[in-house]
Amino acid sequence: MLESTLLATVAAVVREGSFERAARQLHITPSAVSQRIRQMEERVGAVLVVRGQPCTATEAGARICRHADSVAMLEHDLRRDLPALAPADAPLARSTIRVAINADTLSTWFVHAMREFCAQSSVLLDVAVDDQDQTSEWLRRGQVLAAVTSHAKAVQGCKVRKLGTLRYCATASPAFVQTHFAGGVTADALTRAPSIVFDRNDRLQERWVRRQVRRDVSLPAHRLPSSQAFVDAALADVGWGMNPLLSVQEHLSKRRLVELVPGRTLDVPLYWQVALQPLPELERLTQCVVRAAGQALL
Repeated sequence: MLESTLLATVAAVVREGSFERAARQLHITPSAVSQRIRQMEERVGAVLVVRGQPCTATEAGARICRHADSVAMLEHDLRRDLPALAPADAPLARSTIRVAINADTLSTWFVHAMREFCAQSSVLLDVAVDDQDQTSEWLRRGQVLAAVTSHAKAVQGCKVRKLGTLRYCATASPAFVQTHFAGGVTADALTRAPSIVFDRNDRLQERWVRRQVRRDVSLPAHRLPSSQAFVDAALADVGWGMNPLLSVQEHLSKRRLVELVPGRTLDVPLYWQVALQPLPELERLTQCVVRAAGQALL
């Protein structure tokens, strides 16, 4: 039987990113952390932690971390219901739920779900950010217990709840539009006007252009991995990009930003995929996420 201390040590190293920080969290020495990791890897017969800056989990290590987080939450629930099981002088043990969400969800409505959840629970949230088309891979690799994703098909071992639709607008400053699209939003103009993309996985601009001009267009693009900077860059005449209507509604109403083609929005359906595990705190988080999404999304 795998010892919970070894499981927790692997999870701490991956979560904290180094042996030293994990040692401080676990109140042991870095040497003891290293010894536990080595012992666990020998027992499993596989490398679990890639040593680096930061330390990261292998696929097997990610599964160990997910299991450790689940065990920690079960113990959390047991101590809450049966407090006599915990020694009187025991330090407060905090379990963690790791989730993957897209940056626009984080910047627009997810914090409201966090606020409600944290008002009810002492469990910590560890939020990883990736494109909504990629977050389900975090679930598939066992790196998280839940994810906000654009995929409706459930990852194996998970259940799916539809959250709603996040509406995007192709936006830019009036000055940028006057400079680059005075003759209209044509394929030729789009090949010259700088766009803004979040990272290499961001395909929203390409999808919108394909709908607009009925073909693929090679777009010059600034990469800017920040939702707030995305809006700021549009306001600063840097480029055009797909911004959530929730983020730019006030700017549009005050004409600080304008739509490239009024009314031509792009809707992205979002789903909550969560591990099929009987964990009350995970179900509590699910309820908070569903309520927050219901208030913010279409």
